[in-house]
Amino acid sequence: MKSKLFSKFDIDGIGEFKNRVVMSAMTRGFADKDHCSTNEISNYYAKRAKNGVGLILTEGIIVHPSGDGYNNVPHLCNEKQMQSWKRVVDDVHSYNTKIYAQLWHCGRISHEDYTKGNDVVSSTNIAAEGINRQNQKPYVKPSVLVKNEINKIYEMFQHSTELSLKAGFDGVQIHMGHGYLIDQFLDANVNNRQDEYGGSVDNRIRFSLELLESLKNKINLDKVSVRISPSRIMNGLYEWPDKHSMLTKLLQEFDSIGLRQLDISCANSNYYETSGKIIREIRHLWPHILVGGASLTKKEALEEIDKGYLDMVTWGRAFIANPNFVDLMLKDLPYDKFENSMRETLI
Repeated sequence: MKSKLFSKFDIDGIGEFKNRVVMSAMTRGFADKDHCSTNEISNYYAKRAKNGVGLILTEGIIVHPSGDGYNNVPHLCNEKQMQSWKRVVDDVHSYNTKIYAQLWHCGRISHEDYTKGNDVVSSTNIAAEGINRQNQKPYVKPSVLVKNEINKIYEMFQHSTELSLKAGFDGVQIHMGHGYLIDQFLDANVNNRQDEYGGSVDNRIRFSLELLESLKNKINLDKVSVRISPSRIMNGLYEWPDKHSMLTKLLQEFDSIGLRQLDISCANSNYYETSGKIIREIRHLWPHILVGGASLTKKEALEEIDKGYLDMVTWGRAFIANPNFVDLMLKDLPYDKFENSMRETLI
């Protein structure tokens, strides 16, 4: 008898998944000059689908040039870009694998080298610390989003969501973690606003809730996943300073608004020290689909599923190194470890 991890699994509004194994979203940087997907990108995802993964979360797809801070990442802002993703989706679906588009705006982690003349924007006017590793330049001081500009951000996500559905994606994931734009509203260490979007927990979650509410015009929230990262390793352990009260209120409101899929991400961090700890704190607050993992062993993943902490388990770099990662896990065979040189190719 197959374990739950490798057995079929249903999500209301989406349908049947062939297993609970998820390929996590990972920035690769192989889009073409028009920020479109390519045949190479399609083949990359199709290989993972063919070799057994149940759900693919695409690399982050930028919803508007103002949100771009990376070399050669895909966008989903126009018809040409949408058409470029159709082949990806069709190829993945041919292997009975589901695929979500991860939608992304970098906020102050954007850089004017990539924003095509648009201002870098954020919840704050304080530049991010350090340098952008893509161009080795310091982050710039962002413009503070005002109300009418906030509404335009919602419209960007709505438009990209609409294009995602036209391309055939099974769902979308809204990236609210890793220090990017939406996290810049949630995180009290960053958000220094004095208006209705800053200060209290209720105010700092307002942006994320209004965004999700606005998406209802384009998509049933059954088809929406949200990624958050309240605890991660970033020059040491980094956590929302008021994570308990934030998570309690945020999850209550997510539930009330109709969200049913939540991905707790720790980026490239120790699961048990970061997202695994958060998952144990919130499991009783979130009776819906809970996703996480990133770097667990097979044994650890089985335990997280069997104990009810996780409903689906993500892996990231293991899938870069091993297109057939699921098959290797099933057969308890050794698999290649990720090496930094693998960033330079798309196989």
